[in-house]
Amino acid sequence: MGKPTGFIEHPREQPKRRPVDERKHDWREVYQPAPEQLVRTQAARCMDCGIPFCHQGCPLGNLIPDWNDLIYKGRDREALAKLHATNNFPEFTGRLCPAPCEASCVLALADAPVSIKVVEQAIVDKGFEQGWIAPQPAVESSGKSVAVVGSGPAGLAAAQQLARAGHAVTVYERSDKIGGLLRYGIPDFKMDKALLDRRLKQMEAEGVRFVTGVEVGKGSNAAGLKRFHDAVLLACGATQARGLAVPGADLPGVHLAMEYLEQQNRVVAGERVANRIDAKDKHVVILGGGDTGADCLGTAHRQGAKSVTQLELMPRPPDKRLPHDPWPNWPNIFRSSAAHEEGGERGFAVQTTAALGDERVERLRLADVRWGEGAPTVVAGSEREIPCDLLLVAIGFSGAENAPLLEQLGLSLNPRTTVPATGYATATPGVFVAGDMRRGASLIVWAIAEGRDAAQAVHAYLASASVSR
Repeated sequence: MGKPTGFIEHPREQPKRRPVDERKHDWREVYQPAPEQLVRTQAARCMDCGIPFCHQGCPLGNLIPDWNDLIYKGRDREALAKLHATNNFPEFTGRLCPAPCEASCVLALADAPVSIKVVEQAIVDKGFEQGWIAPQPAVESSGKSVAVVGSGPAGLAAAQQLARAGHAVTVYERSDKIGGLLRYGIPDFKMDKALLDRRLKQMEAEGVRFVTGVEVGKGSNAAGLKRFHDAVLLACGATQARGLAVPGADLPGVHLAMEYLEQQNRVVAGERVANRIDAKDKHVVILGGGDTGADCLGTAHRQGAKSVTQLELMPRPPDKRLPHDPWPNWPNIFRSSAAHEEGGERGFAVQTTAALGDERVERLRLADVRWGEGAPTVVAGSEREIPCDLLLVAIGFSGAENAPLLEQLGLSLNPRTTVPATGYATATPGVFVAGDMRRGASLIVWAIAEGRDAAQAVHAYLASASVSR
């Protein structure tokens, strides 16, 4: 806990966002650094709740009351150690996680929850500023080697844990840079990529080897990889995007969200991009009301879109929890991101029935829907058309890709489009799976937690006497 009466004395506060008119013209992070006094005050609000439900709300099991108490008392370096005890990359989660821990904060029963993410990010940012965060190479080598396929948060967390345990770890990434969706799916205005590069340097100093531009199963043989390493961990994510199944979905100007976001991230990084998707002076429509849709919204604003409309098939959520959606569960409530503050229109319970145009998309045909039991029904007389020069499809992911590497390793996807496993071990000895590839598309905290737990499973396997190549 923090101060015994802190939750009574202090309201919930968040760091200020940079002015909209300023931030819409650059790609720098939206939030300003939190003042030290604000951080300590928010940590002080952590109450003596008896049972810290924030622990169960956090997939990583972060020791939230412990580091809140330490920050309130000015023991920042000790707070950093507590934070890193359960989370390899708090600078990522502090910026990107939707904070299920805050939804399950006991204070949220009667008041606004503790600003847990604010404190988390401030702890790790100060740790880097003060030089407290340094490489932690293993004292002794195990003589065993591990291949990690995929460099998203699950793969990176597993790689770091395994390297610190003394194993020789090689991370294979099919893209030309390490990071997965952390690098190419998250806009820079949400997380500066310098933060990712900083962690990667730490991991390299700890002995992790990164190999880019290699798609295991295509550019290299997965079975051969297994012969070369003592264990293989698959952490390739759930990157199979859901497409739009309506007439006209194949028209030029209709794009998957990740294709659009990756291009812009490459442009921000100074790369040249062929056939660039640009929202400048266009009527942009985004299908999907989640975080990816909001990322497209903020990106379209910065590219100079003429108008941006974000449409959601589901009805608008309520502003507060309903009785059938009790604490401490993650609530289905209406949320707005910084991108929504920057402009654009939002529509709910709207179904796209066709994309229209001659040589490229020019309009969308829509209809309102009514939700009852089962599938939604179209509201009679609600059909209409809206202008659309660029349609971005952000309606989620269907699961892992059925890549050649699975067949080469003797594996296949289950009906959930994930790789089946007992714990983290697949049916093929020595091959493990973690993250979205195992559980389906989920949160960054789940990916890191999966990577850490999978690393434990791999480490136990390598320690067994039966392991040999």
